[in-house]
Amino acid sequence: MEYINKYQEWIQNHYFDEETRNELLALKDNDNEIKERFYKDLEFGTGGLRGVLGAGVNRMNIYTVRRATQGLANYIIKQNGASRGVVIAYDSRRMSPEFALDTALCLNANGIKAYLFETLRPTPELSYALRELSAIAGIVITASHNPPEYNGYKVYWEDGAQITYPKDFEIINEVNAITDFSVAKTMSKDEAIGAGLLTMIGKEIDDKYIAELKKLVINPISEGGKELKIVYTPLHGTGNLPVREILKEIGFDKVYIVKEQELPDSDFSTVGYPNPEDPNVYTMAKELADKVGADIILATDPDADRMGLQVRNDKGEFVLFNGNMTGALIAEYILSQRDKNKTLPKNGALIKTIVTGNISDRIADNYRVKLIEVLTGFKYVGEQIKLFEETGSNEFIFGFEESYGFLVGTHSRDKDAIVAVMTLCEAAAYYKTQGISLYEQMNNIYEKYGYYKEDLIAVTFKGIEGMEKIKSIMDEFRKNPPKQAGDYQVLRIRDYKNDTITDLESGNITPTGLPKSDVLYFELTDDAWCAIRPSGTEPKIKFYFGAKGNSMEDASKNLGNLMNDEIFKID
Repeated sequence: MEYINKYQEWIQNHYFDEETRNELLALKDNDNEIKERFYKDLEFGTGGLRGVLGAGVNRMNIYTVRRATQGLANYIIKQNGASRGVVIAYDSRRMSPEFALDTALCLNANGIKAYLFETLRPTPELSYALRELSAIAGIVITASHNPPEYNGYKVYWEDGAQITYPKDFEIINEVNAITDFSVAKTMSKDEAIGAGLLTMIGKEIDDKYIAELKKLVINPISEGGKELKIVYTPLHGTGNLPVREILKEIGFDKVYIVKEQELPDSDFSTVGYPNPEDPNVYTMAKELADKVGADIILATDPDADRMGLQVRNDKGEFVLFNGNMTGALIAEYILSQRDKNKTLPKNGALIKTIVTGNISDRIADNYRVKLIEVLTGFKYVGEQIKLFEETGSNEFIFGFEESYGFLVGTHSRDKDAIVAVMTLCEAAAYYKTQGISLYEQMNNIYEKYGYYKEDLIAVTFKGIEGMEKIKSIMDEFRKNPPKQAGDYQVLRIRDYKNDTITDLESGNITPTGLPKSDVLYFELTDDAWCAIRPSGTEPKIKFYFGAKGNSMEDASKNLGNLMNDEIFKID
C-alpha cells in the first residue's frame, strides 16, 4: 500500500530529523493514524496550506512547509521576482515562529530576499507591508480561528491579496511537482543575514500601518464620544498591541483589556477554539464588561483578520451580533456619514460574498452605490479592489463577509479586524453622542430596511470518509435540487461549480459570471435564500440560511421553518 511505503520512507530516511522519525515510529501499530498521515499529501490549495500539526505528508510540519516554499520559490524565480523579495508574518500558534523562519531561509537559499517580522503580527498588516515594500509575494503562518492543533500557510501576491486564478493553480502545480522533500533548499540564519537576503522588520511598518488607519476616521472622537467604555480581547492572538495603539491614537482612553487573554498562548488555554463567532469565548470579557460598565465588547481571532462584537440589549444584557449585523452597522455608518459630509463617491462600491445576507443590498440601494457579489474568500474582495484601480470603474468603500471579516479602506487587501475595531468604536462613540446605543442603531437599521435574519449550520465529517461524504452530499443536491425550501418556492438555482444560474419558472440558464467554486445557492421567494458549500479550511460542509420578516420575531420564525426543512437534515 502506497501510504505504508511513504511511512517507511519517512522513518528510514535520515533527511527527516530524529524527533520526526521517533514520532512516527511510535505509531507503528496504529494503522488508521498512519493512513491519515500518509494517504495523501497535505493539499496546497488555492490559498495555501492548512492542517493538523504533526509528522507526515498530510500534516503541517517543517518539511511540508519547506516543500510548499520551494514550489513558491520556483514560481517566483520564473516570474523574475526574486530581487523584489517576500514578506513573512506569523501568529501565536504552535510552531508559527519556526515555520516562518524556515520559510524565510528556504526562500533565501533560492536567492530570494525575505522580510521577516521580528515578532507576531496581524494578517492585515502583512497585506499592507507587502505593497509598502513592493515585494512580489507575502506569506502568513496562521490557521486563523481553527483549534490549537492546527496551523497554516497563506500566500499573497504583489497586489496584497491572497493568490487568485490563474496564479493559484500555477503555484499549486509548482508545489505538486516536488515529489522529493529533500530537494527543498535551506541555509542558516547567519548565512542569510550575512548575504543580505534576510531582513527583519517591525516598528517602522507598524507605525505606517497605524497612520493609514487613522486616515479612515470620518468623525473625530468628541469629548462625549470619549466616554465610550470598550472591553477588548485578542483571544491570545496578534491583535493586542495594534488594537490598543489605534484606539489610543484616535482618542479612546476607556479601553479595558481581558488580562487572562491578553498575551499570546498557542494553546488558547482560556477558550480552546479561538473563534469570535463562538459565544463561549466571551465569558471573561462579559465579566469584565459588567464590572467596568462597558458599552461594547470586541474580540479578534488569533491572526486579527476577524472581529466579533457584543453590545448591550434593552435589558442591559450583552448579545453577540453575527457578521451580517456587524457588517450592516459598519456599512450604514460609513455610507450615511459620507453621504452627509458629501464625500460619498458617485461610483462607490460595496462588496459582499455570495453567502452574506441581503440587507447589505438594500443599504447599497439606499445610498446609490454599486453592490458587487464575489465568491466566498476575501481574496475576491481584494481582486475587485485591484480591478477598480486598474479600470477606474468604481471606488471601494467597504467589503465584508458573514464570517466576521470586514475591510474599510484599501491599505490592506484582506479582511482587517484592526480597522474594523477602530470603525465600530468610532460609530459607537458617534451614536453615543446622539443618545443611541449600537443595539438601538441595529434596530433602526431593521426598521429602515426590513428585518433580516441569518444563520448557519456546519456539519463536520473528518478523515477520508468525511471528504467522500461531503462530496456525496453536494452531488445529491445537484442531481435532485429542491423546488421548495421551508415555506418558500425556489426561484433560481446558482451552481457556481458548473457556472450556471437556472431560472425554475422560465427554464433559462445563464452564467454566474464568477470563477468556478463548489457552491450551490438557492434564491427563494420573499428575499429568502439558502446556500451549501464545503468549507475551504475545515472538514465541514456548511448550510447558510437567510429570511426576512415584518419583525425580528417574524423573521426568526421564518428562518426557523426554513432551517428545519427535512431536505437539510444530514446524517
